[in-house]
Amino acid sequence: MVKPDGYLERIYDELQRRREEESGSWKDGRDRLLEKLKQALGEFEYSPGGGEPFEPVLLERVELEEAVRERVEFATFGGLRMPAYVMIPKALKPGERAPGVLLWHGHGYGSRSVVGLQEDGSPRPATGKLSDNIALELARRGLVVIAPEVVGFGDRKLERDLVKEPTIGNSCYNLSVSLLMTGRTTAGLRAYEAMRAADYLASRPEVDAERLGNIGHSGGGTVASLSAALDSRIKASVVGIYGNTYRGSILAMRHCLCNYIPGILQHAEMPDLLGLIAPRALFIEAGIGDPIFPANTAREAVRQLKEIYAEMEAADRFESDFFEGKHEVSGRKSFEWLAAALKGGPS
Repeated sequence: MVKPDGYLERIYDELQRRREEESGSWKDGRDRLLEKLKQALGEFEYSPGGGEPFEPVLLERVELEEAVRERVEFATFGGLRMPAYVMIPKALKPGERAPGVLLWHGHGYGSRSVVGLQEDGSPRPATGKLSDNIALELARRGLVVIAPEVVGFGDRKLERDLVKEPTIGNSCYNLSVSLLMTGRTTAGLRAYEAMRAADYLASRPEVDAERLGNIGHSGGGTVASLSAALDSRIKASVVGIYGNTYRGSILAMRHCLCNYIPGILQHAEMPDLLGLIAPRALFIEAGIGDPIFPANTAREAVRQLKEIYAEMEAADRFESDFFEGKHEVSGRKSFEWLAAALKGGPS
């Protein structure tokens, strides 16, 4: 065996057999798996319900026809500060509290990409797609939306990357290798910062803290799924063009280093981690022609998730949509589903 492909496949097979042999009741093993996930992600300074003051700063406020768009910045932990856009529906009555949604962008130029702006902050020409301005589409459905700048993208790239490679798209690689050397992961940092963003969103006067949801696509799906697994306040989640098996997607081709969680296959495959969201509501969105999160293994993930939700007596809280498209945002069913799930109250 000169090339190591077969060696890797054997390891994957052995780990899958071991997981199957050790698996029992999903309910009985759920808490143990959650602890294993936390260990694999690494330790971070996040303190649920506590931590340092937000010290929020309003950077910008823009009146749109149907919503108000704010650009804010607040403290997360460890000295980090997170810029974010907040989209507030103008239809909201004085004193009314609406469901709040955390909107996670994927790989690209950051949070501006999900609020209808180009990289330089100017308005992006409309194409007629729901993905033109995801935050506004959700606000039109009566949701208060926060779209944070995920660490490593946009305004949150590493300074050293900007100095050495001014045109670099993101800092995922250098951030990931640096954190790995300290026993931490980029996935973990983003997931825990997401929980801190949920703390901030819940503190907003327009938001009903009992009705929080999240939505993310591609790399944003990583953040949405992991943070929802860790944070029981998230009542409904949309995970788009990401839900799959690791073996069929992340391990089958070159992906960004930020996707990898050391040792996780010893304990779980991706559907198992997505299953940690159960019995809370979950929607999987997948493109039939997606070349990097293939539909065939996405369907296998959906099959496994249906079994988990059935065991958790929550089959009616899981849905999926396979749309005609590639690695792109659809929203044709998921946006309405998310609004309905959150407006129905806590689940």
